[in-house]
Parts: sequence; structure tokens; C-alpha cells
Amino acid sequence: MRRLLRSDPARALIGKLVGFYVRFVGWTLRWERIGLEVPVARFLRREPLILSFWHNRLLLVPLIYPAGSRAGVMTSHHRDGEIIAHAIRHFGLGRIAGSSSQGGEAAAMEACRWLERGDVAVIAPDGPRGPRMRAAPGVIRIAQISGAPIYPISVACSRRRVLSNWDRFLVALPFGRGLFLVGDPIWVPAEADAEERERLRLLLETRLTQLSDEADRRLGHRPIQPAPAPLSEARR
Repeated sequence: MRRLLRSDPARALIGKLVGFYVRFVGWTLRWERIGLEVPVARFLRREPLILSFWHNRLLLVPLIYPAGSRAGVMTSHHRDGEIIAHAIRHFGLGRIAGSSSQGGEAAAMEACRWLERGDVAVIAPDGPRGPRMRAAPGVIRIAQISGAPIYPISVACSRRRVLSNWDRFLVALPFGRGLFLVGDPIWVPAEADAEERERLRLLLETRLTQLSDEADRRLGHRPIQPAPAPLSEARR
């Protein structure tokens, strides 16, 4: 399998198959969308915004976009990121190559360029390698530079499989119920100092986890627990 994933054509094919699967699952789920009207209205007015979600919810996130909206999804330079890039093209979405740990500065500038055009930047603050459900500071800096609000979102489905990898990735299964939850936006002032940025990072982390816990419970699942807090955070 690793040898297969080194092949560009193989990664492209797998990405397309993933895209078709997500589309199929999306068609079969009975959806409830709570709070989505506000960011959608910003989509349609071409006002910039950042959508933020935990990496383990990535599979169904593309289904929130209305037709014709322009969004760039931040993915890593790793082979997994290449597969995701091919999958999201199935939905007309673009790619912001990089992450908080790999090519972070270049990815942040590319995200800001999307936002300057009135488009959407989609970022998993714990991707691509975790720790699980712990927000890296990159998304806060992007919001500060661009002036765009961060909307925390989560998605859950009643029929699913939870993988045993680092983020407990959720694989949605067809013919069940699906739920999107959108939280209140987080604005990062242009003049925010390091202490304020850290406060807002923790606020984003808390809201994303609360939304994910609520979405899981509403559809009959036990919430997925975050990885242990880093020592520097735990000592506070």
C-alpha cells in the first residue's frame, strides 16, 4: 500500500473515489443543519470567513458548501494531503497546501490571499498530525492578519466507524442521520498581543470540542476525547 501511495496516478484515483463516496453518503443522510445560515450568508455576500473543525470530522465537511462558493481547504504536503486535495476537487474546492507544522508560513499567506478575495479558508487546527483536538495557533494568526472571523463547526452522523489512528478519524456510513453544528464566530483583533491570541486559541479549542461533543451525543454516540493537554498548557 505504501508503494502504491507513492504513485501520483494512484493518489489521484483514491482521491476521486473518496470524493464519490462522500457525495454518495451525503445524498443518503437525513441532514439537520443548525447555525449554518450565518456563514452561508457570508458565502453568498462574498465576505471572507474561516471555517474551523477538528481533523477527525474532515470527511463530511465538504458537504456544507452551497453550489458556486469558493473555498480553499488547508491540507498538508504529505501523501494524505495529496489524496484529500484530489477528493475535495470533486466538490469544486481549492487547496491551500501546508499546515501549522509543515510550510505553515507559506500556507498562512496563501489562506490570507483567499480571504482577501472574499473567499473561504477551511482549516483543521489540529491537523495534519495532532495532537488530537488541540488547536495550533496558526488559525488565530490568520484571522488576525486577515480580519476574517473564525466560525467553529462540527459534523456528526448516526452511522459511522471510528478509526484507531491518531485523530480517531470518523468514517460516515450511508443511510443514517447527519448533523452540522456551527458555533458563534471568534474575531481576533488586529492589535491582539500574544496573551490575547493564546486566550482566543483556547476559546476556539473549547468551542470546537463542545460542538463535537454535542453533535455526537445528539446522534447517540459517546464523545471522542481530546489528546492530553501539552505540559505547558496543563501547568496553567
